[in-house]
Amino acid sequence: MTDSILSKAATMEIPINSNGDTRTAEEDSLEQDLQQVMVSGPNLNETSIVSGGYGGAAEGIIPTGSIKGPGIRFNPEYFDRRCGHAPKSDIRSKSSGITPNQLAASRIANQPGHYQAPSMHHSNSNPSMISEEATRGVAVEKFDSVKKWSINTYKCTKQMFSERFGRGMKTVDLELEAQIDVLRDTKLKYECILRLARALTNHFYNMVQTQQALGDTFADLSQKSPELQDEFGYNAETQKLLCKNGETLLGAINFFVSSINTLVNKTMEDTLMTIKMYENARLEYDAYRTDLEELSTGPRDSATIMRIETAHQQYQIHKDKYERLRSDVSIKLKFLEENKVKVMHKQLLLFHNAISAYFAGNQQQLEETLRQFNVKLKPPGSDKPSWLEEQ
Repeated sequence: MTDSILSKAATMEIPINSNGDTRTAEEDSLEQDLQQVMVSGPNLNETSIVSGGYGGAAEGIIPTGSIKGPGIRFNPEYFDRRCGHAPKSDIRSKSSGITPNQLAASRIANQPGHYQAPSMHHSNSNPSMISEEATRGVAVEKFDSVKKWSINTYKCTKQMFSERFGRGMKTVDLELEAQIDVLRDTKLKYECILRLARALTNHFYNMVQTQQALGDTFADLSQKSPELQDEFGYNAETQKLLCKNGETLLGAINFFVSSINTLVNKTMEDTLMTIKMYENARLEYDAYRTDLEELSTGPRDSATIMRIETAHQQYQIHKDKYERLRSDVSIKLKFLEENKVKVMHKQLLLFHNAISAYFAGNQQQLEETLRQFNVKLKPPGSDKPSWLEEQ
């Protein structure tokens, strides 16, 4: 009888609400208010807290600015119940001194973290996005380059046709233009010398080969014709001597041709390339100068003023480029003239002495001429590949 009364009393000590939780209505109301604060996120600087016990007589307003520490505390039991893992009421937990809130907190601590707060910072190291941005940047750069090239080509073409039909003004440096014309005429004449010297080399090489073949034939007949042995022998020796001197002269002529070829096709050509760049810069300078003059004579408004400033900048850029290339052309023409005189003086003297010594039959003077100008002859058969290269 006593035991039944004690068990009934123990059972009556724990009130159970409609959800099966062992909490009072005041705890539920407090927890709902707390969750509402967590959802709505009030401004703590404008919020006041009423201190005092529930239902107590003494109440006071405490400003939240003086409260330090977190304003919101995580409620693990409410989180567990909202996620569908609410623990069932255990009457024995009350008697053993373990509250339901502690039991729910321990269960949440033991469960794996299924709920992870979303990251507020996204990674910017996505390779596909980086490659796409790089491709877009290259495309924009190419488009700008094509746009600038198109505008520049249009202006230069317009200026060129204006000059051809006599409607445009052309910037001319009379002294420099005269030097350029002289260089072009000189290059044409030197190309003619080079072409004739190469023809002479080919013909003389064929003559030397013919003399060598003729000397071999005379030598063979001198062995087979006893009655004409002396006559064939003399002619064989003469042709071999002429062939040897001819090969020496060929070495001098080849050196002459090589030097003229370097002067014409490398030194002069390099100067003419600079002159071509100078002429293109002059055409661009005149095109942008004409554009600036046309804009300056037109009506003045805000848009036109911006275009005039842009055109003036482009005009100044091309003017600096034109003046720089004009200076480069003047310097190269000066050095080219000095180099041409030095090279041609040496080569013309070599050509004259070698030809004179050969046709005079002075073998010693011919060889001395080659030594004087440091001309080295190639040994016979040097052009042929060796037997190791043929393997």
